[in-house]
Amino acid sequence: MSLLPSLHTVKGICILDNDGKRVIAKYYDQTDESFATVKDQKLFESKVFKATEKSASEIVAINNYTVVFRSNVDLFFYVFGDSRENELILLSVLNTLFESISMILRKNVEKRALYDHMDSILLICDELVDQGIMLECDPNNIVSRVHVKTEDIPLSEQTVTQVWNSAKEQLKWSLLG
Repeated sequence: MSLLPSLHTVKGICILDNDGKRVIAKYYDQTDESFATVKDQKLFESKVFKATEKSASEIVAINNYTVVFRSNVDLFFYVFGDSRENELILLSVLNTLFESISMILRKNVEKRALYDHMDSILLICDELVDQGIMLECDPNNIVSRVHVKTEDIPLSEQTVTQVWNSAKEQLKWSLLG
């Protein structure tokens, strides 16, 4: 671990359900042996969940990592960095993540809605943090980039879900019109 300042502030982001099971996890530090395998990652997530499920605070220190978290209905949102990392930066990432997801899900932040919009949620994570570097801290900017209208995207660049939703919408309007 280096004492030099670095832009790589975020070690990972994960969202767990109320049983401590992984919903989404993104780890950014490939050199950290604590997260080398999926088994190691899930072990860390288990420790984090056990330490935070009954906690009243929003910041905990676990295994030389600073973990900030937030819970909502049946989900726990976590952002973690090195033990020397600035908690306010990690908290900013967490709040931006939660607010962006809340905007996409129209304030209905729960497990089922998260699964229904998994593609958008993963894009939010990618727009927020890249290789551990926080890229954006404004939820409105993130949502505007993630929630691009499918009519503006060429058919060859759309995901299967976007094509399917576009076809359903066109069929609905052809039947109604």
